Amino acid sequence: MRIVAPLALCLAFASFTAPAMAQFQKPEDAVKYRKAVMTIMGNHAGRLGAMANGRVAFDAKAAADSAALLESLSKLPWEAFVAGTDKGETRAKPEIWTEQAKFKEGADKLQVETAKLSAAAKTGNLDSVKTAFGSVGQTCKACHDAYQKN
Repeated sequence: MRIVAPLALCLAFASFTAPAMAQFQKPEDAVKYRKAVMTIMGNHAGRLGAMANGRVAFDAKAAADSAALLESLSKLPWEAFVAGTDKGETRAKPEIWTEQAKFKEGADKLQVETAKLSAAAKTGNLDSVKTAFGSVGQTCKACHDAYQKN
């Protein structure tokens, strides 16, 4: 848990610098950026999922910390889906760029659902976390099914 505070500080800094990062030097930089964000999101979702599914004991503080980070992280990857980033080491499907409005709806829904998860986790109630986590998982799956190559 010692990593949470420095990571939160980095995320806070990133949120202030996000507009400046909208222009990536190379398409590969944008791909690396969004993959890094998604990896960290996956790690925190995994921690929450393990608690929600009973694989590890529920820790209200750890759940709240991970949910808060997911909420913050859910705002970051979308600016990195810019033109030219559909090639190279990416599993992004072309539909991201041909169905931009629908893709944005998915991104917006993820932000809404992670905010609900964060609020649920702050209550310390495992059942509330399970419900909200299920909604986040469904949102992630829907987007990945539509826009990510396997």
